[in-house]
Amino acid sequence: MTEFNKILIANRGEIAVRVIATAKKMGYYTVAVYSDADADAMHVQQADEAVHIGPAPVGASYLKIENIIQAAKATGADAIHPGYGFLSENSAFAAACEENGICFIGPPSSAIKLMGSKRQSKLAVEKAGVPTVPGYDGADQSLETLSAQAERIGTPLMIKASAGGGGRGMRLVEDLTQIQSELQSARSEAENAFGNGELILEKAIINPRHIEIQIFSDQHGNCVYLWERDCSVQRRHQKVIEEAPSPFIKDALRQTMGEAAVKVARLCDYVGAGTVEFLVDEQSHFYFLEMNTRLQVEHPVTEMITGQDLVEWQLRVAAGEALPLTQDQIPLQGHAIEVRLYAEEAYQNYLPQTGPVHFWQTDNQPGIRNDSGIRSGSTISPFYDPMLAKIVAHGPDRATAIRKLDRALTNTVLLGTQTNRGFLKQLIGHPQFKAGAATTGFIAEHQGHWQAADAASQQAAAKIAAALLHVINSHCALGTGSRVRLSNGDSSWLYQVKGCEIITISCAGEHTRLKVERQGQQAKVTEMENGKPSVTRTMHFYQVDNLIYLDDGNHSYRFKDITHAPSEKASQKGSGSVLAPMDGNLVAIQVSPGDCVSPGDVVAVVEAMKMEHQLKASVAGTVNKVAANVGDQLKARQLILLISEENPVSEPT
Repeated sequence: MTEFNKILIANRGEIAVRVIATAKKMGYYTVAVYSDADADAMHVQQADEAVHIGPAPVGASYLKIENIIQAAKATGADAIHPGYGFLSENSAFAAACEENGICFIGPPSSAIKLMGSKRQSKLAVEKAGVPTVPGYDGADQSLETLSAQAERIGTPLMIKASAGGGGRGMRLVEDLTQIQSELQSARSEAENAFGNGELILEKAIINPRHIEIQIFSDQHGNCVYLWERDCSVQRRHQKVIEEAPSPFIKDALRQTMGEAAVKVARLCDYVGAGTVEFLVDEQSHFYFLEMNTRLQVEHPVTEMITGQDLVEWQLRVAAGEALPLTQDQIPLQGHAIEVRLYAEEAYQNYLPQTGPVHFWQTDNQPGIRNDSGIRSGSTISPFYDPMLAKIVAHGPDRATAIRKLDRALTNTVLLGTQTNRGFLKQLIGHPQFKAGAATTGFIAEHQGHWQAADAASQQAAAKIAAALLHVINSHCALGTGSRVRLSNGDSSWLYQVKGCEIITISCAGEHTRLKVERQGQQAKVTEMENGKPSVTRTMHFYQVDNLIYLDDGNHSYRFKDITHAPSEKASQKGSGSVLAPMDGNLVAIQVSPGDCVSPGDVVAVVEAMKMEHQLKASVAGTVNKVAANVGDQLKARQLILLISEENPVSEPT
């Protein structure tokens, strides 16, 4: 038995909060670590102790092994839980814990090292008789060899970073004329993300199911699988929805894949929680993808169908106890679905968002679970993954779980920064998803279905925002009318507002009458028809400075009060200014002053929230000025470079 009493959680956000909760439940003391950006974070507040480990960038804080080890020593923590991401699959970190007499709550460093390399792990499981995707996983990593192997494999082809995951260093290639640039791009992203540019090539299996098996091993030779999770609904190779059990997998295949996963765990002498991921084609043939040597983001769906606490299992196994259940004792009860709430603009190529969390509310109905690391008053920074929370629903069957999840999403409100909540509701409401027929191509296949609020919805929300501002600014109490001009992106509205108990909003001869009752950050809004109440809806809102945020349960809106702002010139077609799309790090500048560019040319690359974003010229012209340097930490809309247009249209005088 390995005895420990104080656990340092080498992570942040919702997973740190999650681990702290179980550790406290089991009687352990807890230690949080935090960067400059996380000084007031929720996980810091909930731990018994907290240690500052460096500046905001992950390379100077959460990925700094010596800082984590020193924090453990300073607080007397005799165990470290790595969570997921960051150092959780870093064999050197596990070894450092072992060398310093600290219990690493995870597998041995040798297992992490083997399974942390997609190339080496694929070779190992092939020898064990587990099916793998045809491709190239050789040691020769020259561009010439990789290009030749790509020609041999043919298209569609998948390039993958051998280290890491989450879609970084991954490219789908359907045109081999671009293979060298795709390989160089994937290698660059992999080196930036993982410090390892090694690549593997695989024949792309188009529209497969992404099925993963949760396994658990102890130090006494026992190993079990806790059923499967279907993680097929993805964007940019990152999971968006996970569910258990899979609506596609039959009992016989479930057992075969489970036994294959256990075989993979045994070949590397695994200990603790792990996940073996497979691709499954339409004929139910499955292929080993990778093994994640840690707890998965989506572990809550497994916990909800089995009734087990997997973090508790981790702590017990790390302490030397045997697994709590044998294979035939593990239940499979009902159905669970999890969605990942991201700070992103889902309708603008999933652009990450940063900013404040003015108001945060979750649904607490039976069968609903919310794992998050934010609260009202938090700030979403550009330094970390944009995932904010996981909303999970459990029901006796899949249809019930979907219904409960849809309602939970409606009641999940974040005002201050844009999230993908509306997009998630559209995904789980789509007929193909409801039928259990979604594959990894689901989101891309139905791209036209995922739409932001239409003009009518925006206008209806703008009227409510105008009525609320009328009340907030005391025009109602004074009995005076008001003029309210609002903007939201490229749209703007001008309203005349008057009244108190019943508010009339007028525009272009049309009149809307509403009754608005404020209750904290809620507003009960009743539509009035012929002087009588019609439909009453509950909205959430938050007003700060000249901004008012409004949530109607399907979409969130951010209106700017420009009533007293000077009129702006109409935006001109095209722009030679290349601006940072969000807060982030300038990874590369592809041009120099004097270079000629065409629309669509990649001119710079910005990294934010663990993803690289290529910035392209929108006009033809000559690079006139480069205003930023590689390595700069950029603010949203900061000028990076300026292009002088060819034959620009003259401004009217």
